Amino acid sequence: MASMQKRLQKELLSMQKEPPPGVSVDIDNVGSNLTQWIVDMEGAKGTLYEGEKFQLLFKFSSKYPFDSPEVTFLGPNIPVHPHVYSNGHICLSILTDDWSPALSVQSVCLSIVSMLSSCKEKKRPPDNSLYVKTCNKN
Repeated sequence: MASMQKRLQKELLSMQKEPPPGVSVDIDNVGSNLTQWIVDMEGAKGTLYEGEKFQLLFKFSSKYPFDSPEVTFLGPNIPVHPHVYSNGHICLSILTDDWSPALSVQSVCLSIVSMLSSCKEKKRPPDNSLYVKTCNKN
């Protein structure tokens, strides 16, 4: 557990000092045990999401960084995107099978910004309705 705390403290400091463009951590909402973070994200200029503001919830298990964080969009403004379900769940390989302990909160945020920035059409995943009804992570 101590190594997880140390790693998260280091990552939090890094996110405060050198956040990815358009990304910031809501320090007031980081618990003392560091297991939940709220990250604010703005849609990048020149993209379909320019000017939009989003919030991400990062949840870290005691096995972090060996297990990926659980990352979901929060609140009323969940982006309409082919890899984002209407309940805020994100379909991104680095959050599951392609996770590596070498990745970080910063790299996950950069991947999500990139995913949103490369979108050509705002639409939900084809199986959104079924997924949201049957998903057990609500």
